[in-house]
Amino acid sequence: MKGTPVSDTKTFLITGVSTGLGRALAHAASAAGHRVVGTVRTPADARAFEALAGNTHARILDVTDHDAVDTAVDETERDLGPVDVLVANAGYGHEGLFEESSMDDLRRQFEVNVYGTVAVIKAVLPHMRERRSGHIIAVTSMGGLVTMPGLSFYHGSKFAVEGILETLGKEVAGLGIHVTAVEPGSFRTDWSGRSMTRAPRVIADYDELFEPLRARRIHGRGTQPGDPDKAAAAVLRIVAADQPPTHLLLGTDALRLVQAGRDAFERNMQAWADLSASTDFDDAGRPA
Repeated sequence: MKGTPVSDTKTFLITGVSTGLGRALAHAASAAGHRVVGTVRTPADARAFEALAGNTHARILDVTDHDAVDTAVDETERDLGPVDVLVANAGYGHEGLFEESSMDDLRRQFEVNVYGTVAVIKAVLPHMRERRSGHIIAVTSMGGLVTMPGLSFYHGSKFAVEGILETLGKEVAGLGIHVTAVEPGSFRTDWSGRSMTRAPRVIADYDELFEPLRARRIHGRGTQPGDPDKAAAAVLRIVAADQPPTHLLLGTDALRLVQAGRDAFERNMQAWADLSASTDFDDAGRPA
């Protein structure tokens, strides 16, 4: 990949660069000549990240430690310069049927995927607002727009981030800040491996529905259609765009499944439209 002209060089802050899409994006941005600050969880991962060719800087960070998030962002701004692009990527998947998953499972899923993402955005946003420039990107999922059995807590966390991002984008649109939700489909990453926790199975009533789904997720690793390097290239394209999208689906499976979900919602809405409309006051402002 050719280096980016100096005038186009940006400072990226990417959370969760040890594996998956975060790692692929960090590699691509660094190879393109950008400065990349990446967050990791261990000293070994930090050393491995900083060994990459290019201008890379590791920060050991747990995104659920909100004070540490603020410190990491402030230190980056002070020591390395303005963060031009934030990619809130850190997160994990919880697989488990609703009835078999605990409240602790739900709490942890939201602490990382929602509160951790929001904490990083809140730490970066004041700096971008003061400069009237910046691009906030969060990696959500096609699972923030469409659902599948056995992922209710994960879907809940990603739907929450989708709503927060879309609202934030409207709030900062006049301040020179762009906001994009990146929604990958199935990619050849560790999402269904080490980046996923699985609730134990205890209720036989769900076996017929769920066991084939769990088996496909486990045994389908390494055969997913999505290429992380191509996803990284796509993200760099929207970073370079004058008017980046508010949503970017990644992968043909994401396009297909999200469209099917939207079509089903439209059919449901139209089927019950008369009942929905019946709940308004009449034209005179009195109950009908």
